[in-house]
Amino acid sequence: MKAAEVHGLDDAQLVEFVDGARKESFNLGFQHATGQLENTARLGQARRDLARGLTVASQRGIDIDAEVRKQSA
Repeated sequence: MKAAEVHGLDDAQLVEFVDGARKESFNLGFQHATGQLENTARLGQARRDLARGLTVASQRGIDIDAEVRKQSA
């Protein structure tokens, strides 16, 4: 996802985006470690997407961890 698209997300969507990016990055890393990942470039893309989302959340003053806990509770 491009940076402009991440900046265009509202706060709730941003929290969902970062949560999904974390899960995707973890899953891709696990697949890479077990030798199941075919497109290894996707691992780097997922990490950059996560970094973009966390950067925008930090700029807005959003505590992602607290928001994810609220949603799952």
